[in-house]
Amino acid sequence: MKIGKKVVLVIFGIFIPLLTASCLAGIAHLYSGIDTIRGYIIERELESIQSQLNKELESFQLVFRNNPLYSQQGLPSLLGSDGSLLRDTQLLGLTGRKLTYLRVQDDDKFVPPPELLASHRERTGVYLDSQQQSYLVSLQGQLHGERLLLVRRLTDDYLLSLAEKGMITKAEIQTGTASTEHLFMDDTVTAQLKLLSIIEHTPLHLSISFSNHFFSQIAMKYSLLALGLLGFVVALQLALYFWLRQALIKPFNKLVTQCSSLDVGSKACQLIDSAAGTELEPLTTNINGLLSDLYHQRTHSQLVLDNTSEVVIFTDTLAKVSYINPYAECMLALKNEQVQGSSLEPLLCCNLGLTVKVEAFIQEADKTAAPLLLRLNRDTPMLVNGSLTHLRSHSGKVIGAAIVLRDITQQALLKRQLQRCVDFDPITGLVTRSVFGTRLVSYAQQSKSLAIIYFDLEQFKLINDSCGHNVGDEMLSKVAKAINSCLLNNELLGRLGGDKFALAIKDRSALEVAKLSKSIIASVNAQMLLHGDTAYRVGVSVGIALAGNKANEGVRELLKDAEIACHSAKQKGSNQVQFFDGRDKDLSLLRNAPKWAVRIVQAIEHNELILYYQKIKRISSHSHRQRLEILLRIQESDGRLLPPAQFIAAAERFKLIVEVDKEVIRKAFLWLSLNEHLWHDHCLSINLSGNSLGAEGIADFILRQQTRFGIPSACICFEITETSAIQNRSRAMKMLLGLRKRGFAFALDDFGSGFASYGYLKEMPVDYVKIDGCFVKNLASNAKDYAIVKSVNDVCRVMGIETVAEFVENQEIMDKLEIIGVNYAQGYAIGRPKPLASYQAEITPEILIA
Repeated sequence: MKIGKKVVLVIFGIFIPLLTASCLAGIAHLYSGIDTIRGYIIERELESIQSQLNKELESFQLVFRNNPLYSQQGLPSLLGSDGSLLRDTQLLGLTGRKLTYLRVQDDDKFVPPPELLASHRERTGVYLDSQQQSYLVSLQGQLHGERLLLVRRLTDDYLLSLAEKGMITKAEIQTGTASTEHLFMDDTVTAQLKLLSIIEHTPLHLSISFSNHFFSQIAMKYSLLALGLLGFVVALQLALYFWLRQALIKPFNKLVTQCSSLDVGSKACQLIDSAAGTELEPLTTNINGLLSDLYHQRTHSQLVLDNTSEVVIFTDTLAKVSYINPYAECMLALKNEQVQGSSLEPLLCCNLGLTVKVEAFIQEADKTAAPLLLRLNRDTPMLVNGSLTHLRSHSGKVIGAAIVLRDITQQALLKRQLQRCVDFDPITGLVTRSVFGTRLVSYAQQSKSLAIIYFDLEQFKLINDSCGHNVGDEMLSKVAKAINSCLLNNELLGRLGGDKFALAIKDRSALEVAKLSKSIIASVNAQMLLHGDTAYRVGVSVGIALAGNKANEGVRELLKDAEIACHSAKQKGSNQVQFFDGRDKDLSLLRNAPKWAVRIVQAIEHNELILYYQKIKRISSHSHRQRLEILLRIQESDGRLLPPAQFIAAAERFKLIVEVDKEVIRKAFLWLSLNEHLWHDHCLSINLSGNSLGAEGIADFILRQQTRFGIPSACICFEITETSAIQNRSRAMKMLLGLRKRGFAFALDDFGSGFASYGYLKEMPVDYVKIDGCFVKNLASNAKDYAIVKSVNDVCRVMGIETVAEFVENQEIMDKLEIIGVNYAQGYAIGRPKPLASYQAEITPEILIA
């Protein structure tokens, strides 16, 4: 049923009949309850009349009580200047038993009854005389021998005025007791109201006749009002219907007709006519907006499907094809209309099971997506991957599946090529470091014993620098082939990077491994590369690490041991072989160098570097200063101190020594700033490494620390080794000259142990020369050492440089040094190293190392 008919049915079939029935029922109920209403109204009117009569009686009494002027002269104030205090009221005077009229109306003479004249009490009530004239009488008390009687006649007009106009037809006062029942007669209703009689033994009542016509008029008015209201509501309903028909029903029917004629599958944008000026205008505007959005969304979706370079296939719930996009049409050489209802396997030429997988996925409505990886067995095999997702209706019900596939054949081939480049070195064809490390673990698990041989080529950098990297790559290829030519089929060979190679051999003795290493060295040495007119060859250093029954444990550490052994072999010369031995001190230091480097960084960050000092005794110097050499230690968490030999070499190898030197300088300057009383007679000797001499900004750092802590430069002497000074000669000279101008002193440490000459000593602006301990420790028993020390001291004295002898361990050496004239001595005979914080503890009880 259309909406217009529904509105007509609701208005004329439901609303108007209901309203009519309600009005008629109300009118019937009004007439059925008229007696009740009439009785109720009569009772209310009787109460009103009784109340008015009571007020009249009270007003009679109040006249005398409020105006006690009973004389003739007092009448004007009592009755008013015009005698209108109480209309129709007589004021009588009574002397003894004689009645005196003080004022009497001319047309009405009141004759008081004897019973009233005989009474001595104050009384107020109604009196009915023999002519059936009724009065309202009030007899007052005696004053000045006179009593007053106030009388008012109760006329018919007065009695009729006590009720609503038109309600009563007759009202008269009668003798007798009042009846409580109402008397119905013809069109009237008679009711009696008890009155207060002035004569006690004569009861009076007021008989009132109410007109039924009055009550009929009331009922008629209410009926007409109900009928009028019904007519108004019916008219309003009709007006509402015509308004709804014109403003809503017709436009809505038109809207429904247009909506039903919309073609959902149309490729054009369809809109409905806008219901401008009607209540449906917002609705039609929203519908057109939704249709526009749907068209744009469908257009965009179709545009994406038409131009995407991926295969898009839609299926129904039975995994039958319902749509393929243009790219799929091009790839499959089929049209969308031709594949409707087809199965997936024949269409895609793929392995069986895809339909089953799609059907199972459709049944799993809670699953969001599933990956796909397929091989299409077409003329040219293809590898595709993609995803499988649900197609859902507007209610969320699964109505099919969407398969999106992309061709990854070229990607897979490229990935395989890239992976091969990652796994295999393109120059030598050997496995790379990462693959070698991975395969080494499984290789070790299959062996009873394992040997790792680490190769490092010699003179290879010369080829790269002289001939270029292309020629160097050619040499690397020759070396790889040379190593391979010496191997059987059960070894693992890889290029670790640059000119480094590694070889893993299982279940061979140490002798066999050594022989194989020698044959590989010979084969590599035999490789010659001609470039221009020059023939190039390379050598090889070999490090070997062996593992016994636990070859499958710590194989990566075994490779590290082989590298350390190779580093040791390289230091011995070219074409050397070195087996790793954990008991070898030098090899252990090399192996633990990375660990010590990490420990140094932690020590700097956590303030675990501890400063020690060793005294330098004055022998023949004229200087008044006490000299202390600052030494360095690292404190472990258990309180154990680590000697510098275990971490200084690691710090230099991993370029951490500059930071260590800076921390030592900062701590030494801080200690001096806290011991200002030592400034005038002490000097601290601080060692600077060769890397620090060549580091940018080290001189500026020293000056900033001096400014920060405010210490005098005369308290600081920097010690540098002759080897580092010569290796960094230009920078060292610039730094030495700059700091000497600021008042800092310099000492040349370990003089004589390197390749320095007196010519370098002449050029270097140093204040002290520390004679190497190798010449001092045997000074008392070795004439050559004595001559060398004496020679160095004599030259330095001529040049104005003071000398310091190291490793002074006994008094005999001290005696010889005094004879030679050395200025200072340092060694265990003078004093062992002690914590700097404990120096002169009695003077500086608290030393804070920041």
